[in-house]
Amino acid sequence: MDNTEQKESFSFEDAYQKLEEILEELSSNETPLEKSLALYEMADKLIRACSHKLNAAESRIQMLIKDRNGSLDTSSGAPQAKPLESSSNAMIDRNI
Repeated sequence: MDNTEQKESFSFEDAYQKLEEILEELSSNETPLEKSLALYEMADKLIRACSHKLNAAESRIQMLIKDRNGSLDTSSGAPQAKPLESSSNAMIDRNI
């Protein structure tokens, strides 16, 4: 299995949970040196895979918040919210 397949073979949530377990085990101060090194290497791979998944998710989100001209609106640093019509106004508009 290559790196790309390994990155896609688990969910972000599963990898994050495994990272928490590794951190807990490393923090116990009872893990032998060789096992600690192996856990550290595994954590490093999981962190890189999670980073890859987060970057991919960020790219997808950026595509969703592009303005109508096709350029990314990052002027405010956050997506712009617009107030929703209240359900009573929407019902009135539909009945007219």
